[in-house]
Amino acid sequence: MSTNTVYANILTELQEGILTITLNRETKLNALTLGTLQEIRAAVQSAQRDPLVKGIILTGSGQKAFAAGADISEFAHFTEDQATRMSADGHDVMNTIENSEKPVIAAVNGFALGGGCELAMCCHMRIASENAKFGQPEVNLGVPPGYGGTQRLIQLIGKGKAIELLLTGDAIDAQTALNLGLVNHVVPQEELIARSKEILQKISTKSPVAVGKVIKCVNDFFRPNVNGMQREIYEFGESFITEDFKEGTDAFLNKRKPNFPGK
Repeated sequence: MSTNTVYANILTELQEGILTITLNRETKLNALTLGTLQEIRAAVQSAQRDPLVKGIILTGSGQKAFAAGADISEFAHFTEDQATRMSADGHDVMNTIENSEKPVIAAVNGFALGGGCELAMCCHMRIASENAKFGQPEVNLGVPPGYGGTQRLIQLIGKGKAIELLLTGDAIDAQTALNLGLVNHVVPQEELIARSKEILQKISTKSPVAVGKVIKCVNDFFRPNVNGMQREIYEFGESFITEDFKEGTDAFLNKRKPNFPGK
């Protein structure tokens, strides 16, 4: 299990079915190295296989930053081929998180800039502390975002505002992010993890099978050449042969709380 794995750049802790993954480079404002991204992917993949994990929180150490971008010193002298591979690998990490069948909440505790904003956006929900700031400042370095920022920001806040933020490189505060639909909730710093856990604990009382199917269907809305309506029809029908469906309907008819087996 991921909680028994020793990582160099992240910490993992499993409590009451919730796996918390903490970026652990506080002195570097949790800037994302290639190694850090690989460790995040490994932890999320491990969580998919662990029946004890019902949901995941992704956050940063300290109170200043979730992740203040990619570690520029690591790629400043990359060749075109190296940069292309870096972007492709980053996309794979973000897709792994987005396609997790267990809900992932980004608990954004400060700066979420560049790659940090992209990391937050690939999570299923974002809870922000009052001091959080979001932005895609890559144009200041002479590059576009490389980890999906040009695509997910549009999905979350619409083309007009997204292209303004992408072209100006401006950062926005937590309240503005809430107003734009980039984050789900804004809370005081000291309540950030508790609020994230509260949401995941509520989700954990629902059918894990249904939760995973909802995530698949929602993700398919944004995939090219994929019919999300057909996906929903398929997932709905398939759910009728699951133990979760039998338990859920029996509990409803007998006026009791369901105890979903997740099968």
